[in-house]
Amino acid sequence: MPRAPAFIVTIYGDVVEPRGGALWIGTLIECCGRHGLNETLVRTAVSRLVASGNLEGVRIGRKSYYHLSESAREEFREAARLLFLPSPDARDWLLSLTGAGDLPPPWMRLSPTVAIAPNRDDVAPVDGVLMRAEQIGAHGDLRSLAREKWALDDVARAYEAFLERHQSLLDGRGTVSSLSPEEALARRLRLVHDYRHAALKDPGLPRGACPTDWPAERARRLFVTVYLGLSAMADEFVGETFLNDNGALSSRTDETERRLARLESEAAAWDRAEVLV
Repeated sequence: MPRAPAFIVTIYGDVVEPRGGALWIGTLIECCGRHGLNETLVRTAVSRLVASGNLEGVRIGRKSYYHLSESAREEFREAARLLFLPSPDARDWLLSLTGAGDLPPPWMRLSPTVAIAPNRDDVAPVDGVLMRAEQIGAHGDLRSLAREKWALDDVARAYEAFLERHQSLLDGRGTVSSLSPEEALARRLRLVHDYRHAALKDPGLPRGACPTDWPAERARRLFVTVYLGLSAMADEFVGETFLNDNGALSSRTDETERRLARLESEAAAWDRAEVLV
């Protein structure tokens, strides 16, 4: 059973945010109940999310509706990028000669005055003298260093747990098994929840720094394949049963279509690469 606050964040990120950001708490309670979270747990979690500034509520008649705060919307956009527009591969490394102090992920300290991060377009520089570096040949045990600094064993276990939980959704032909609309949405929400948990841990290092059996690509392919396979039925269920203060949420919106198009483009790129090989 997922933790209620984190799972509510998943529901808002996957279903509610791309459809306007507001949801009737009755719908939220019903959706969470499908995953073993009772009404008391949901109401307590919503209260905590309101107190932390992530949700804002409005009461209309006898019904309560909750929408994302503006600050939370920005965080959700970043989470959506992780899921639907993954980071580019790291080319090599960034080094910064910087003073003591906290560093944002995925930056990591090598010494009190030297920090290192994967060189990707989405990694912001930190204060200090910034340099670009690459490993020369096979000198030194880069994999051991990376495993220690970024706790890659924990990341790998999160990816493996995701694969174990969701691999059964694919049949022998690699396509998603047929499900009811309600079950399709339930499975997609857990898919997003578990993949986000693993991917947020992943520092996105250059491939040569990762263990030889690194499961990130297998997990990504499973996420994309299953998400695409479940979405038609899942979105149908959303349009039939999810309510906000204006009535039913839309089955599809421009944003949900953009998300699917990005995943379809990613899957097509894999197919083209396999044909070339």
